[in-house]
Amino acid sequence: MQLTMLGVGSSAGTPVVGCQCATCRSSDARNKRTRCSSAITFPNGEVVLIDTGPDLRFQALREGLNRVDAVLYTHTHADHLHGIDDLRAFCQIQRKQIPLYGKADALAHIADKFGYTIREPSDFWDLPVLGLNEVKAPFELFGQTVTPIPVKHGYSDILGFRIGNLAYLTDVSEIPEASLPLLQGLDVLLLDCLRYKPHYTHINLEQSLEYAAMIAAADTYLIHMTHEMEYAAVSALLPPNVHVGYDGLQLHFE
Repeated sequence: MQLTMLGVGSSAGTPVVGCQCATCRSSDARNKRTRCSSAITFPNGEVVLIDTGPDLRFQALREGLNRVDAVLYTHTHADHLHGIDDLRAFCQIQRKQIPLYGKADALAHIADKFGYTIREPSDFWDLPVLGLNEVKAPFELFGQTVTPIPVKHGYSDILGFRIGNLAYLTDVSEIPEASLPLLQGLDVLLLDCLRYKPHYTHINLEQSLEYAAMIAAADTYLIHMTHEMEYAAVSALLPPNVHVGYDGLQLHFE
């Protein structure tokens, strides 16, 4: 399977509007970060998104993404949800409903705020055509097992996901003890890393490195970073098996 990092930025993206810091003015493409999302291509070609951030249209054009077969939602903050309207293009191309997967509270939020997208297929494709599927336990999707990973995001209970030997954990303030066994034996871990200083709803660099060492994936990639995190500067601080993620990075896993 292949994962493409569509975006590894925080809610403001990088560059930040109006900012003149070194990261925002950098010419290194790895410092240009859209809002956090990834696309996973399954063995038979199906494409599954993790979240639909507000940059989805731009990300899809940049990566040549021309199909989406399902979406896994970690949670429903705007920077992870508000590109949901851009799923319309994929519904139009494929002429089929796209299933959404998430916790009950996340699906209720989507139904309340974007209820016009929750529809059965018909002869009209002028709106997204989406279906809701509650995640309570591991489930099968296109021949692969998707395992939800409960994590804390401040006071909120949200989800990460494990597919095969890859796990995706964004917007994490704490990984509960009960979730750690679900993260054993990973080849690839994508892990939240907001900034240098502590934050009440996200882990910082120090905490990310502590969790990376605890989970001991073969390779860990840092995601959901603010403009404080300049690519080369952060890379210089990392052990050999921890890397700074960047938009467009592609990883292969089993």
